[in-house]
Amino acid sequence: MANVLYITAHPLESDESYSLAVGKAFIDSYKESHIDDEIVHLDLYKADIPYLDRDVFSGWEKLRSGESFTQLAPEERAKVGRLAELGAQFLMSDKYVFVTPLWNFSFPAIMKTYLDAVAVSGKTFKYSKKGAQGLLKGKKAIHIQARGDIYSEGPEAEWEMGHRHLGVMMNFFGIDDFKGIIIEGHTRYPEKAEQIKAGGITRAREAAKDF
Repeated sequence: MANVLYITAHPLESDESYSLAVGKAFIDSYKESHIDDEIVHLDLYKADIPYLDRDVFSGWEKLRSGESFTQLAPEERAKVGRLAELGAQFLMSDKYVFVTPLWNFSFPAIMKTYLDAVAVSGKTFKYSKKGAQGLLKGKKAIHIQARGDIYSEGPEAEWEMGHRHLGVMMNFFGIDDFKGIIIEGHTRYPEKAEQIKAGGITRAREAAKDF
């Protein structure tokens, strides 16, 4: 049995979002072909994802200095404790399904906040004399991303920084098995929008069977 963390970063519902619609198709298909696996949905827009702010750094420093968790200020305890929960959830997962739109050439800011929350030295990576080393080898991840325009090729390809950013982070964590399901061009070609969406759903259903 595998633990799957289904991470969505979109404020709308699946009937309003291409990325969420394809993500739902992926998860539904995955459930059918992996009936014993456990799937946890983390909706970043509904979850408490603390920023790495002064309270967090202050709390971490106090803990490193020998203070107990109960000695932290209330704000520090709340944020440091929540970050520990998010980190533990990420570490116990075997597979990751990220679902985002492409916004302003990247993904929604809440996804960056989440990646900051789980990028913890000694947990997801470590530093050594050879440089940073990922600690999550053997796990796998997939990114489902909807793009209104075409960014997989042509002059705008170098502008896409959401899928590339996520790929870099997965590699940093030691996750070499990272793939993408890209749905793009529905805004540029509105007359083909439903066809593009349907194609993405079909690809997602197939990809889920072997994920």
